[in-house]
Amino acid sequence: MVSHNFKACRLLPSAHTRTRLQTRLVAVQRACCESVITSLIQRSKVNTMLFPRASLNMAAEIWDVVVVGAGLSGLSAAHLLRKRNVGLKILILEGKDRVGGRTVSKEIPAAGGTDRWDFGGQWTGSTQTHILELIKELGLETYPQYNVGKKVYHAGGPGARIHTYTSRIPALSPLVLMDFLQMLWRIERLCATVCIEDPSTTPGADELDSMTFQSYIEKHVWTAALKEQLGISCRTLFGLEASQMSFLFLLVYVAAAGGLLPLLESSPGSAQELKVKGGTQQLSERLAERVEWQNIQLSSGVMTIWQDAEWARVSTKTNTYSCRAVIVTCPPHLAAKIEYQPALPSQRRFLMQNMPVGHMIKFLITYQTAFWKEKGFSGEIVAGLSSDSPFSVTFDATTPRGNAALVGFIAGHQASLWSSKESAERRKAVLSSLVKYLGPEAASFIHYEEKDWAEEDYSWGGPVNVMAPGLLTYYHPSLRKPFGRIHWGGTETATQWCGYMSGAVQAGQRAALEVLAELCPTALIQEDLEALKSGQVISSHAQHTQMSKLGHLSTASPTPTNH
Repeated sequence: MVSHNFKACRLLPSAHTRTRLQTRLVAVQRACCESVITSLIQRSKVNTMLFPRASLNMAAEIWDVVVVGAGLSGLSAAHLLRKRNVGLKILILEGKDRVGGRTVSKEIPAAGGTDRWDFGGQWTGSTQTHILELIKELGLETYPQYNVGKKVYHAGGPGARIHTYTSRIPALSPLVLMDFLQMLWRIERLCATVCIEDPSTTPGADELDSMTFQSYIEKHVWTAALKEQLGISCRTLFGLEASQMSFLFLLVYVAAAGGLLPLLESSPGSAQELKVKGGTQQLSERLAERVEWQNIQLSSGVMTIWQDAEWARVSTKTNTYSCRAVIVTCPPHLAAKIEYQPALPSQRRFLMQNMPVGHMIKFLITYQTAFWKEKGFSGEIVAGLSSDSPFSVTFDATTPRGNAALVGFIAGHQASLWSSKESAERRKAVLSSLVKYLGPEAASFIHYEEKDWAEEDYSWGGPVNVMAPGLLTYYHPSLRKPFGRIHWGGTETATQWCGYMSGAVQAGQRAALEVLAELCPTALIQEDLEALKSGQVISSHAQHTQMSKLGHLSTASPTPTNH
């Protein structure tokens, strides 16, 4: 009935009047539903597993949307929902004891007392429009990644020569440079044929998806030096080895970033071009203020999502929440831990179960002065597995306040190896390598801090999930396709800058538009409609068909389970 009234709203001449009426209709429907559920509770006819005694008040409250995850994607979704319809009741459930997801900023000792640095997602760039627009909207500022001076490159074994260079790519021999250029040409040419929205339609998709990135490297890269360099790049980007991901997945990832070089560099237009003053976690903290902290439940990991033709119910260990739509924005390997009733389609289940997450240990070292700058270095170091360095890369991390620091990453195979050792041993190895590359001054530090993302609750890995061979051609359609009342966000579902903060924002906004199209379509503006169309969002008719298939479950009761 309400849905028909929504359609009637479109006949009204005033957009303001439409919005007011639509908000009132949502409120009326919600009030009626709350009254019914409250009555059922009072009569003790509600399943006690669905509505535990400790949460009867919350169970009696009907939410329009429950968002799973208070990272950038989930909060961006909630923010857009509120912007389009302030009357929507939105609840955000987060397993961590903080907002921010894969972004976290922390104050540590520095030359000027203390300062704040990022220990998760850190960089953005001038082509990452979604995150830049959000940064501007929230009143934050960016500043450039320092990259002036000599860079260090060490691969080919512990005894190999340590190279320095000032160009965009490492100083390579003519043969290796030729190899790099032919490899770059091949990959860029293939990326131009990739369909990001539906990779299965890419020419030669079956063959490209049947091989790993490592298989492609072995077949098409001639020199050992370039093979090692590509391994370093893969480790740094994904926290995984080239043997663990589909080559077609790599092509999709590269295409979503606009090319291979933008992923690898810190120059203008690249992925490592800009940083956020004060840290990237501020984005989530300010979004939380916009959607109101009272609508965010921290330390509330979701265990079960149950739905029928009328409602969805989302259960944590202590509470169950009824709603009209759910947006799941946690990474695929975490979404796979949730129990879904009815079960997700087999394609979606298989997809989530076969998207391994990377392993990354991020460290930051503060110094009295940026001695590397004084010696003509940029602070950027690239080290291969064959060196005795535990890290893959480092960068200058000096803050806008002038507090000197270096940031680096122990990733992939190296992270697996070094995570079994004590922090003091890792610190000693890191400092030893820095002394070798930058000089004895590196040993005189103020503070060393690290974060192993595999040990972070409700992350258990990072920075991103990848796809194993065979997934993209057969299971990719389920990556963004809603299932009944459940919609999917998270940076892994993005079509622009997948795996990055900008991708997280884009994916959250796309999921929010899908929900708006179902709950209150008159709130959508022309820009939203175009975004929905370009994103190939499931149609209302197809969504209605899915709801009908769930109709026979309307009298069933979900049973929350532990994971």
